Amino acid sequence: MTSKDKSLIVFQDKKIRRLWHKDQWFFSVVDIVEVLTDSPTPRQYWGKVKDREFIALELSPIWVQLKMTSSDGKAYETDCANTEGIFRIIQSIPSKKAEPFKRWLAQVGYERIQEIENPELAQDRVKQYYELKGYPKNWIDKRLRGIAIRQELTEEWKNRGIEKEQDFAILTNEITKATFGKKVEDYKEFKGLTRKNQNLRDHMTDWELILTMVGEKATTDITISKDSEGLEECKESAIEGGTIAKNTKEELEQKIGRPIASKENYLHLTEKKKQIEDKGA
Repeated sequence: MTSKDKSLIVFQDKKIRRLWHKDQWFFSVVDIVEVLTDSPTPRQYWGKVKDREFIALELSPIWVQLKMTSSDGKAYETDCANTEGIFRIIQSIPSKKAEPFKRWLAQVGYERIQEIENPELAQDRVKQYYELKGYPKNWIDKRLRGIAIRQELTEEWKNRGIEKEQDFAILTNEITKATFGKKVEDYKEFKGLTRKNQNLRDHMTDWELILTMVGEKATTDITISKDSEGLEECKESAIEGGTIAKNTKEELEQKIGRPIASKENYLHLTEKKKQIEDKGA
C-alpha cells in the first residue's frame, strides 16, 4: 500500500470519501453534497441536481461510478468526480459553504500532489496543525510517532487480508481493551468526548500515547512473527500486543501509585481547532 491510500478527508468535521484513480483524486459526490447542503437525504438531493443540471440538458456526465466503502463496511458503486468535476457540481448547488469549500478543495489537491512527491511534507503539515491548535511540543512528538507506528500496523493488517473498516475497528478495540480495559468508545466516554468525530488519541496524555504505541508496535511484531492471517488470527495477535502494554502499565502504576488512564483531555483546544478548520487548514 502507498501514501495514496488516504481514503478519508475532513472538512468542518464532515468526512468525505475519496479514491486515487487514474493518477488523480476522485471524491464522493454525495458526501460533498451533504457537506454543502446539510441535507438529511444527500443522495436524493444529488439525484435531483443530476437530473436538472446534467441529464435534462443532455450534457455528458462529469462523474464516474467507483466502488467506495460505505458506513456498513461494504463497497458500493458510488458517483465520484475529480477536482474539476466537483467544481462544476458545486456551481449547481446554492450554498454559503461553496466558496470556503472550493478554496479548501483546491488546497487539498495541491497539498496531496506535494505529499506524494515528498511524504515528509505530510508529517510536517500534521505537526503544524497540532502546533496551531496549541498542543505541547513534547506531546506532538509522541503523537507523530504514534501515527507512524499506527500506519505500520494498518499496512501489516491490510497485507494480511484485513479490508473492511469495521474489521480495523474491531482489531483496534482489542488492543485498546487489552491495554486499558476499555473499548475505544468507552474510553472516549470516560474522557468526556461526546462527538462521534472526536479522535481519542488527540485527547490522550503522554503515558496513554506511549502505551498505545507499545501495544500497537508489539501487535505489529507479533503479527509478523506468528504470520497471522485474517481477522481471527490478527485478533489474537492484537490481544497479545495489548497485553504487553497492559503489563507495562500495571507495573508503572504500582511504582507511581496512581492510574495511568486519565480523564484529562484537550477539549479546551476545540474552539481553536474549529477556527483553524473554518480557515481551511
